[in-house]
Amino acid sequence: MNHTLLERRFNTLGPYTPLFYDQPLEFVSASGVWLTDVNGDRYLDAYNNVPHVGHAHPHVVEAIRSQASALNIHTRYLNDRVVEYAENLLATFDRRLDRVMFTNSGSESNDLAFRIANQHTGHTGVLVSDFSYHGHTRALAEVTTGLRCDEGIGNHVRTIRIPDLDGADLGRSESEVLTESLGEVDSAIASLQEHGFGVSAVLFDSLFSTEGLNRVPGGYVKGLADRVRAAGGLVIGDEVQSGFGRTASAFWGHQNHRIVPDLVTLGKPMGNGHPLGGVVLPAALLDEFGPRNMYFNTFGGNPVSAAAGQAVLDVMEAEDLMARAAATSRVVREQLELLRTKHDHIGPIKGTGLFFGFEVFSGPVSESASRPDAERTKRIVERMRRDRVLISRIGRDDSVLKMRPPLALTIGEAEMFLDRLFAAIQAVA
Repeated sequence: MNHTLLERRFNTLGPYTPLFYDQPLEFVSASGVWLTDVNGDRYLDAYNNVPHVGHAHPHVVEAIRSQASALNIHTRYLNDRVVEYAENLLATFDRRLDRVMFTNSGSESNDLAFRIANQHTGHTGVLVSDFSYHGHTRALAEVTTGLRCDEGIGNHVRTIRIPDLDGADLGRSESEVLTESLGEVDSAIASLQEHGFGVSAVLFDSLFSTEGLNRVPGGYVKGLADRVRAAGGLVIGDEVQSGFGRTASAFWGHQNHRIVPDLVTLGKPMGNGHPLGGVVLPAALLDEFGPRNMYFNTFGGNPVSAAAGQAVLDVMEAEDLMARAAATSRVVREQLELLRTKHDHIGPIKGTGLFFGFEVFSGPVSESASRPDAERTKRIVERMRRDRVLISRIGRDDSVLKMRPPLALTIGEAEMFLDRLFAAIQAVA
């Protein structure tokens, strides 16, 4: 580890922005799913979803270079590249979602979605998961339940427990869990109404990734959406983690739940690392919001950003990344299920597509005394780092391994990753 660089970082950026690993890594280059550190050592990236189609993909890099060398200007001028990208992006959504407002990040997108929802409904009440993260603006800090925020949960916010048939609700009847969970939604809505906040929106990530990749009962997300809409609120689908084919079964995570949100928010992987986000919405909502607000975003959706975004769509189609991700994910899940048969402290395999994981326990999962084991999970993550594979952990107890590689991951690279994961599990067992 470069102690001088670490000290310089602390002396300029401060010591409060987190770094991964006990011994932080310093990378200098990357390609595909491989990162190279300052010593020339290569690491397999099984964590980062931002370089969605692969680190430094030549087509994305060239699109950014070419546009930046020709023109980059703010959004108050006409530009064909921006409009063309908007058209192609919207073509991936349900036809009811026919407008897009570009931003620079998922945080900006979620903050803007709340503004639109509040003005449309005339209410401020929000429903969110009781362990989630959606961004860093003031409005989002007040709905953040999965990270430390000094603002605390806003008075206008009600949290709901997201059921997990592979976690806290393991072994229970699916119908019983569904009824109980939707009853909690009803109670949260009633509380907002009783206290005069009304219901503005529910905001959720359809993979429930921060929560630990919860597997919810069939019909839960639709039931949640139906109840919020019946109370006059809007449904905001946060696709920052689940979108752009991450699940391999649908381009957008919400499509797996057979719902169409009123607003969809985008960020992280949209520009393959170039800052780009967006809010996708029906024309009716934009036509209501637009005349009341002189909204513009100087950098959001500029020509270079649009070039990056379009290049991501190009690569996904040209390299058939969703189909590749589906094939690779089948191999991964099959091998992880095999791993479970050999280690009784590993919980059910979680996630879908190329976002997967499992909870690590202190003892056999079948024993009532066994508990989620954050320390053991951390040791696995650190062992993988030593073996030059990047993963992380999530969940309320920090005990769910988080594995979320770029969609460019090949079956051969997945098998290499699995070999090292199996060795790490064995070493830490």
